[in-house]
This record gives sequence, structure tokens and C-alpha cells, in this order.
Amino acid sequence: MSDPRAARIPFAGSKAAHLARAALAGLPVLPGFVVPLGDRPGERAGDSYLEGLRRAWRELSADGTRPLVVRSSSPQEDTQESSLAGQFASVLDVQGWHEFRAAVRTVLDSAHRPDGTVAPMAVLVQPMLAARVGGVMFGADPVEGRTDRMLVSAVRGGPDSLVSGEQPGTNYWLSRWGRLLRTEPDDPEELLGTDGLRRLAKLARQARGVFGGPQDIEFGFDASGRLWLFQSRPITAMAARPARRARLLGPGPVAETLPDQLEPLEEDLWVAPMARGLAAALDIGGTAPRRQLRSLPVVTSVGGRAAADLRLLGAAPPRNRWLALLNPAPGARRLAAAWRVGRLTSALPGLAVDLVADVDRRLAETPSADRLTRPDLLATLRWTRTVLVSLHAQEALAGALLPEPRATAAGTALAALAESRALGVLDDRMVAAQPVVLALVAPGLGRELRLPADPGHPEGAPAARQGAAPAAAPTDTLPAVDTLPAPPLPSLPPREALRLRIRWVQELQVRLVREAARRLVVRGGLGEASKVGLLRWREFVEALEHGRLPGDFKERLPRAVSAPLPDAFRLAEGGTVVAEQPAGKGKFKNKGKGRSQGAGQGVSGGRAAGTAWDGTGTRPADPVLVVRTLDPALAPLLPGLAGLVAQTGSPLSHLAVLAREFGLPTVVGATDAVRRFPPGSRLTVDGTTGDVHVREQEEQEQREEQQVQQARRQVLGQESRGDLR
Repeated sequence: MSDPRAARIPFAGSKAAHLARAALAGLPVLPGFVVPLGDRPGERAGDSYLEGLRRAWRELSADGTRPLVVRSSSPQEDTQESSLAGQFASVLDVQGWHEFRAAVRTVLDSAHRPDGTVAPMAVLVQPMLAARVGGVMFGADPVEGRTDRMLVSAVRGGPDSLVSGEQPGTNYWLSRWGRLLRTEPDDPEELLGTDGLRRLAKLARQARGVFGGPQDIEFGFDASGRLWLFQSRPITAMAARPARRARLLGPGPVAETLPDQLEPLEEDLWVAPMARGLAAALDIGGTAPRRQLRSLPVVTSVGGRAAADLRLLGAAPPRNRWLALLNPAPGARRLAAAWRVGRLTSALPGLAVDLVADVDRRLAETPSADRLTRPDLLATLRWTRTVLVSLHAQEALAGALLPEPRATAAGTALAALAESRALGVLDDRMVAAQPVVLALVAPGLGRELRLPADPGHPEGAPAARQGAAPAAAPTDTLPAVDTLPAPPLPSLPPREALRLRIRWVQELQVRLVREAARRLVVRGGLGEASKVGLLRWREFVEALEHGRLPGDFKERLPRAVSAPLPDAFRLAEGGTVVAEQPAGKGKFKNKGKGRSQGAGQGVSGGRAAGTAWDGTGTRPADPVLVVRTLDPALAPLLPGLAGLVAQTGSPLSHLAVLAREFGLPTVVGATDAVRRFPPGSRLTVDGTTGDVHVREQEEQEQREEQQVQQARRQVLGQESRGDLR
């Protein structure tokens, strides 16, 4: 190892070369020697080379009295791009010459990969150290993506049981100078004291200086307490970390209106007008700087799912409460807006009535989509996008300035649904007879409209009408289903009337776009009407006006189903979602100081939705591998996985390292995961927070049930308030 050639990767492989460099820099590395690349001593018995190898073995092993460890050292492992952790063989506790030669052959044979290729392979030989405590140390926190933190995972004995996933280890989070920040579990076994942690932090800083970046280090303390460096390699995968000023986003304020994953055209039809409308309302109310509202959308789309800026909407506290109290700007904005807001509060009901009347008149005057000429169809679609901005703005202002409504559109819709079904009206005709029922379903270009199942209120249909205005009686002659009439409705409060018109306008957009798609299919080029959602608004207009589709349109595919967004999150580089964990009422932190009983630990960031799979039998299209331990033998299964869940394991085990390299959302320490998540379960995995949730097999039915329950709560809550009054 003292030979300068040992520090060259093409000669000695990555593992040996890194240790040779560390030894030359004065780091505590065990002595040893290297069988260089291309040499197979077992095939050259009797020559002088084999005799030289035997002399090296005798010297290192004290003529066979000291056990050795024989390890792989390939130029393809332990690189900046890939660790190939645990993919090649290492043989421990090797005693005797014949056993040593067999161990060397085992390591060299492990160069044969499952894909048929053969990796170049050198062999590193060192004394076998009986470590008192061993483990893995990362000179940065790869789970949280922090370079100002270090992560140590330690076990009794050597690090092998830790990196193989057999033991989870005790985890220590350290500052750069070795100050202990937290541990997991909360009541850890006493393995490393303050002095040991500081010595490890010093070793990590030294290794960073030698190799030019934070390192993934395997270490051990011998019986005398001396610290040894067993391995040093670059950290290959750091979790995405949002910029310091990244916005806090969440689906909460907009999920009720747009709960589903959207296609690009749906984003332009529904998210963009909502963002503009809410920005206008916030500007009028003076709750956010106008420059910020112009530069940042209040509502955006992440992976096709709508999310709002939680701080702009007041759904999350300011970053620093004390500075916010001292900042005079918000108060000045509100003072400047107070006069117009005061006048608006008294005028808003009348403005809402006027806007609702205008929308109703336009809807009533609009013929069915198939009777519109192309210019009229486009003009109507442009009107819908414009009027949605006004509707969203007034709806937001009404919610902020006007008293809470006694009757709701959802409650009225439930009553209408119950009455219509009692009269035997079929669902496909109910929208035409009672369009208020659209308040119970979300819009969608590619989904057939499905009304919720019968609410089945335990007290009967009349109870569903509590807090709701009586529904309009159905007419004898039902209008055509492809029109959107506006029959007489009971008077709803301004905000509820506006919300209902938003949904009606969205439904009109759905029917207009479907008709446009049908015409584009007839004219040729679109292929399938269902692909119209892959267009952006400008592309859609261009196709309808001039028949020109984007050049890459034939290659576009529908978005893969994405996991629901966290309640609160930030975006890192590349649009990666990084969930925020609640750490107290009204506050968010990236990590809490512990985990609830039964919760897992996220070790590779990201979120995924998929189907539980145990690694045997037919592999699902979106497999989430659920296993007991992070066995390195599972590595060939990682490509193509949606997620990985293990009952035990360490964030620094070999398989966890590989999972981060693959960008695979991974959770370890998920209690009883194999039993709780049998094959076929629909799972959502969050590799940042460690959450694993079972998803409903029928997501649409779940959404419908939530909407029905929400409407019931509104109805019952309004009844309770009325009784109190």
C-alpha cells in the first residue's frame, strides 16, 4: 500500500487507491497489499509472481497466525457516479494460505456481472480487525441533502452487519465539528461518546480535504479505542434540498376544486385562471406585495397536481414571526387597502349577483358544442378562461370578507341528488335536470362524469337537506345532456353561487374541448380524441385554427400517475418535491426530533405511488418492493422499482446508498411492513418523511366519499350554529 502505484485507480482499483491516498496523507489506514488488475494468481502457480504473493501474505498474516480480509477493488466501484455498493465480493476472517487463495478467486469471480459483462478487478488484502464498534460515516447528510451536517451510523463489532442491512445501527447527526445534534432511536445504546464523535468528525474533515469533497467512510474502533479508516469513497447521491428561500407549497387550499392529476391543457384551462383570480383578490386585499404577486403564481402545478403558495394565502405562518411583527410593510399595505376593502365588503354581494347573472345568461345562450362554428367555439372557450378569473377572484374575496354561508352548493347538491334518485332520474340525465350536482364532482377532460354513490344518510334523505336550500323541482321535459342549462335555483349565498358557476364553466369547457378534439380527429393529425389533453392552450388554439400540431405531438405520452402531493412541501432543483414535516403547531421543519411509533425513516427522498411486491412472482407495472431487510442481493431488482420499503435497515447500508443513486424513494424501519403491506396493496411512499400509506383501490370512490362527507359536515355544522343562535 506504500507503493505509489497503489494510489493509481487503473492499477489498484478504486477502493485500494483511495485507501493508499488516505495513508499517504496520514489518515489511520491499516497496512495491506494489492493484487493488481489483470493478475489471477491462481492461474500462475509455481512462478515467481505467486511466490511474491505468498511472501506478502506471510508478512501481513504473520505466517498465517493473523486473519485477513480479502476485498474487491474495481475501477468501476466507489466512483463519483456510482458506488456499486455491495455488488462485488469481500471475504472476511481468512486464515491459512489455501483459504487465502480461495478468497482471492472468490473476489475475482465476483467481477462477472448479472448482465454478462466482466468488470476489471483488483484485490485488496488487509488484516482483519476485531472492532469494538464500527459503522459508516457520511461527511454530509445524504438523507436531508445538507453539507453542514454529518451522519454516523454505528453498531457493535465491525461495520459489515450494518452495511449488509442485518442491523439498523444507532444513528448520530453531527455538526461539522462533531457536536451531537440528535440521535435515533431516542434512547440509543451507548456506543460512541463525545470524544469518539469528535474524532470521527475530524476524520471526515480530513478525508474531505484529501479527496476534495465529503466522503462515505467505513470505520472501526479497536479494543484499545484507536480509530481506523476501512474505506473512503465519494458520496454518490445527495437528497434534493430546496433553496433557502424556496416557497412553501401545498394542495390544501385548491385540492377541493382540483383534486386530480391534470394534463397540460387542463392546467391551462383551470390552474392558470385560478392563479390569476387569487392574485387579483390578494392584491385588492393588500395581503401580499404586488411585485411578488406578479412574479410568482399563487397557484401552480407540480407533476400535474395543483398546489398553492401557502404563505401568500395565509395558510402557513411567516418564516420569522418576530421579524414579521416588526415589518411595517404588511400593515401599510392593509391600511392602504382598508378603504377599498371596506367599500368592497358592502358592494361585493351586488357584484357577485351581477357576475352570476352574466354567467347564467351566457350559459343559457350557448348552444350545444356540436352546433358551434369553429370561431364561435374558440370565442366561447376564450370567454370561459376570462370569466373564470373573475369568478375565482370574487369567490376568494367573498370567502374572506362576507359572513359564513348558511346554505352551501354542496348541501344543495346532495339534496338534489337524493330527490332525483328518489324520482328515478338516471345519472346521465341528472346533470341536465339538476346541474347543481356538478358541485359534487371534479372536472376532467378525459374522465367520464360520475356522480357520487347514494349518500345513504342514516337518517334518510331529508337529513341531507339540512342547511341546504330546497332544490329546484325537475321539469317534465329534460334538456339535451350535451347542453348546460341553468334552470331556476334557490338563492345561494354569494360565495357558494360563485363556486357553483366556476364548476359550471369548467364543465362547459370540458364539452367544448371534447367537441374540438372530435373535429381534430376527423380532420386528421390528432389520432385519438383523448390525446387532446397533451396540448397546451396555445397549441390547442393553433391546431383548431390552422390544423397544425406540434412537431413532437406524436411522441407525447400521458403523464405517469404521480403520488398525491404532501400537505406542505418545497421544490428543489429539477422540480423535486421535498416534504415538510410538522414540528409543532403552526411550524414546519425538515426533520423532527423523532418518529412516531411504527413510522419509518426516509433514506432516499422523493414520493411514489405503486403496488406492493415482495420480489417474487409476477412483477407489477409500478412495483414497490416491500422486504424485511435491505439485503444487497436485492440490488438487481432496483431498476424499474417505484419505491422500496424495509422493516429494518440503516440509511447508510449498501442498498440504501444504491437506492439514492437510482433516485428511488426508500423507507427503512417500517414496523411490520411485510405483514401490513402484502403484495398487491396500493401504496404511497415518501422517502423524505418516511411515511408509507395504503391507498384506496378505487381512488375515485374515495374522492367522492370525501366530497359527500365534507358536504354533510357543512350541513350539520350549519344546523348546529343555527341551533345555538
